[in-house]
Amino acid sequence: MNLSTQPKKCLIAVCGKGGVGKTAITAMMGRVLVESGKAGKLLLIDADPAMGLLTALGVKVRRTMGQIRENIIETARRGEEAEKVRLADTLDFMVLEALTETDDFALLAMGRTETLGCFCPVNDLLRGAIETLSRSFDTIVIDGEAGLEQINRQVIRRVGVLMVVSDATSRGIQTAELIHRMVTHDRVIECGRIGIVFNRVQGNEALLRQAAEGIGLEIFGMIPQDETIAYHDLIGKPITQRPAASPALDAVRRIVENVILTDCRGNSREGRKP
Repeated sequence: MNLSTQPKKCLIAVCGKGGVGKTAITAMMGRVLVESGKAGKLLLIDADPAMGLLTALGVKVRRTMGQIRENIIETARRGEEAEKVRLADTLDFMVLEALTETDDFALLAMGRTETLGCFCPVNDLLRGAIETLSRSFDTIVIDGEAGLEQINRQVIRRVGVLMVVSDATSRGIQTAELIHRMVTHDRVIECGRIGIVFNRVQGNEALLRQAAEGIGLEIFGMIPQDETIAYHDLIGKPITQRPAASPALDAVRRIVENVILTDCRGNSREGRKP
């Protein structure tokens, strides 16, 4: 098999403090992966109940994992044994119903839940769905919810690449440090490679490199502040309909080539620079 053309299975999770631009970066990575033609079958997972990735990609879904959870809760409340057996037998099919396929990629949305309480059951369901669906896709990119919730609850148990996004603030960097500690010291998940992406950078690159070095995080890349991206976010224009040339998109292209495609295609990392 020629590794330069045949991707191996690769799972990438994007996490970080809320408001640092994880969803926009995930959407841009999805676009770049499609354009590269090197990702194989691509699955994007919107694991944030706010479902911002759907808007960023301009995709509408028929069903979410949260709606499936509601179905399960209602069935359990009725207490009808035959219905519970039927539900158990058709759970995989229900998950497939929540999968939205486009010409270029497939999308799975976690969605909201109407029942009061934590998202733990939905997270468990999502984890099972990821494990099941991963067998059918070559590259999977997960847009995680803000903060440490899903990592702390081990929604994502094993990833090839963990991409920690931070803006150029001490709060963003502190969250990145906490995530790094949870992965490397507490070992809440298995991770092949972990690194940081600094977003909306406006100078101070040396200080950011120093901060990453102090944490012990590899720098996957730095994405500059891009007014074109900010404007299109404001008017709600999907990533797929935006101009091909922009400083932020160019930076994401370098990250995809140097990090994701390097790992997914099994190429050597030697000579790669963030």
